[in-house]
This record gives sequence, C-alpha cells and structure tokens, in this order.
Amino acid sequence: MLRRKVDKDLFELYWFYTTQQKRLYNNSDGAASSQLQTLMAYSKKLAEVDHGSAWRNARLQNLSNLMQKRLKTLQNPANCTQARKLVCNLNKDCGFGCKMHYLIYCLIIAYGTERTMVIKLNVANSFHSSKNFVSAFLPLSESCTDLPSEVKPLTTIEESSNDQAIMLTPFHNDAGGGLRFLPPSFPKEWAADLIHLHGYPPVWFTGQFVSFIMRSSPQLGSRLTSKANVIGLGKEPIVGLHVRRTDKIGGEMKYRSIEEYMEWVDNWFAVESLKQGRQLKKRVFIATDDSSVVNETRKKYKDYEVFADLDVVAMADVDHRRLDESLFGVISDVQILSKCDFVVCTFTSNMCRLVYELMQADGGDAASRVHSLDDIYYLIGQYEHQQEAIIAHTPRNENELELQIGDVVAIQESDASNFIGQIKGKNSRTGKIGFYPNHKVKEKWRIEDFPLYPNVKL
Repeated sequence: MLRRKVDKDLFELYWFYTTQQKRLYNNSDGAASSQLQTLMAYSKKLAEVDHGSAWRNARLQNLSNLMQKRLKTLQNPANCTQARKLVCNLNKDCGFGCKMHYLIYCLIIAYGTERTMVIKLNVANSFHSSKNFVSAFLPLSESCTDLPSEVKPLTTIEESSNDQAIMLTPFHNDAGGGLRFLPPSFPKEWAADLIHLHGYPPVWFTGQFVSFIMRSSPQLGSRLTSKANVIGLGKEPIVGLHVRRTDKIGGEMKYRSIEEYMEWVDNWFAVESLKQGRQLKKRVFIATDDSSVVNETRKKYKDYEVFADLDVVAMADVDHRRLDESLFGVISDVQILSKCDFVVCTFTSNMCRLVYELMQADGGDAASRVHSLDDIYYLIGQYEHQQEAIIAHTPRNENELELQIGDVVAIQESDASNFIGQIKGKNSRTGKIGFYPNHKVKEKWRIEDFPLYPNVKL
C-alpha cells in the first residue's frame, strides 16, 4: 500500500513539474524530467518486488475465479421456476458501452440480493439486435432466461426481500439508501486481501461482473485471436489509445489532441524502458471513431508502429455504429485494448471505463494501467466517491479547500486539467467545495457485507 502511494505521488510530481515548465517557459527541463522518470522507473521496480510476486497475482486470480464460479452458479439455479429473480429492464436508448454498464449495474444488485438476473430488452431501443448480442457473448444463463409472469417493482432491498421477482430499471432512484451494494462498495469478506493486493478494489470488484457478461462466444473468440496475432499482443509491450470524437465532442467531453494522448504514451515507454534496462520498440494500438486520428498519428509519430482496424473505425462513426455488423468490431476493440500494457483514454466515455474494468479480471493489479485525460473512474448510479484527509491543508487561494486530518471529502469534479495534482471536492465537515492536493488524501473505502455463497467453492 505504501509503495503504491509513493509510486502514485512520484507520477503526479512528474506531471506537475513538466506542466509548470511548459506554462512558464513553453518547454520542459529535459534533464530534470529524465531524472524524475528514472525515479519513477526505480519505484515501479520496487513495486514489482513488493506487489508483483507470483503468489500475489495468483491470489487475485483465485478470487476472480471464485467470483466467476459464483456468478455462473447464481445465473444457473437448480430450479429456475422457484428461483428468485431480478429483471433488468434495459429501457434506455443508448449505445453499446452505456447498455453494458446498465447490465453491470443490474448484475451487481442481483449478486448482492442472491437473485438470478433476467434481461427485459426493449427491441425498439436496443443498440443491436438480441440475436447479434447473443452471437458475441456466451449466454448469461444456460438454463434460466424466461421472464417471470409476475414482477414487482424494486423499492429497497429489505422491502422487496420477500418478492419472488423484482424489476430494476437502471438507474434506480436510491434516495433511501436501500441499494447498499452499489459501487464503490466491495465485499467485507475480501476487503483485507483486496486493499493489500490491489490499487483500487472497487474497480476490481466491478470488473468481475464485466468479465462475466463479456465472455466471448466461439465466433468472437476466433476474431480476437486473429487480431491479437496481427498486433503481436504479448510479444512486445504496446500501449492502447481510445480516442472518442464525433458525437461526444462539445457535449460530454472536450476535444483532446493526439499530442495530449501521445505525451502519456511517450512517458510510459520512457519509464518502462528504464525499468527494463533496454530501449523498447514503440507500438500503439488505436481504437477510434475518426479515421483521421490514425492517419495523423502515423504522420506525426514516425518512430511508432501504429496498429488500427480501419474497417472497425469506419463502422464506429455516428451513421453506422448502431448497425448489427459494427458490434463485433466495437467489442473486439474493447477486448484488445484491455490486453494492452497501458491505455490512454477518457473516462467520460463508457468504452474507456469498460476497458479499465475488463483489465481487472486477468489477474494482477491493473489499477494503474489506464490513464484518463479527463474524468476519474466511476459507474453511473454509484454512491459518492469519498476520500479522507491524511495531511492538513491550508488554502493558498480562493479556489482551494481547507482540510484537517480526518476530514471526509466527496469528489465533486475530477477533470482537474488546470489544477495538476488536485481534485475538486466537498468537505463534509465544512460543507465547502474547492480543490485540494491529491497527495494529502487517501481513499475512504466503502466495505459492505455481501452474501458469502458458502456452497460455491473452487
């Protein structure tokens, strides 16, 4: 835990220093930047000794395997007729990443209430036909898929506990606090292990549900194998980029130049080369909805080998992305990105968050393998993301927040592009909102008593 904190703070110090150099002098001090990168490389090597040993990765993998077995058992009850069910009503008209996060939301509640999840799909608002959705993934259940004849709306977990079948419409209004299992909650039974082994336990836990839902069908699996072989995944390090443009720009996110992405890529290769003691071949895989991004990257960064599936790019634009034939391309991009050594993207995009979540089920600590250029990680509908002050902070200007040791801060805004190393939050003690230094806080975990599933063992 301490090693991860040192690694994280060094990383933020590097970006604070280089950003200030650019603002003040329109360039960066190459010697100082190189020294900081060297320290980051040493820190990562020490982190591997402390956190990357085989038994630690094996422990996380065992927990993942147990979660997958629990979900499979939950979704395949011995008697479907008598099984308690949660009907996930996917009534929102949105794209693939959005719909997937609705399913994740439902499956988390189903797991927390020990109910088999059944999907009610509104075909008129479906992002793809149910036939093609099934052809991409393994079925959520092999034996229990029919909608129950009588369904009651969910009120709270306690009030609905005796109902045979309940309906959950994401995102359920949880003003009463009845859905205690929602992120960033994670199970008490594994809390000590996860806090010790993983940099951000809530995303590890959410990632287990994503992994279950996105189990590839044989047809999709074959396609993924072919793409992985073309790219050479696993042979040499590669960084993934997810560059969302078109309909998102000017609404949910602002335009980000390819230079903003590649700055993080350059730094990753510099640090990783120092850590490994050899100059790594620079390779990137680009997933985007704008083909000009691929051409621009190849033109401006000739020292990089650039991979992209241009057929998938063409099908990802606004006019085509909801067609059935685009589904496999979108999913394969997400899967390939999740296998990259590092990914630069924007968490305002559901696709970026899916990649991050999917990484967590492969074993090992993948908490620091993604960098978002805008938001921090979140799941829509979750409880507030809280942090606790470990160092007091006196405001230096009117934008900053006062902190006393022990203060609990709820993150209000995480796009701190103009305040490097800071986050915007609300102090629960004072009720005031402002920016505060990220290194002066720690995560305040939300740990809950989830069901133990005693009959499911590895």
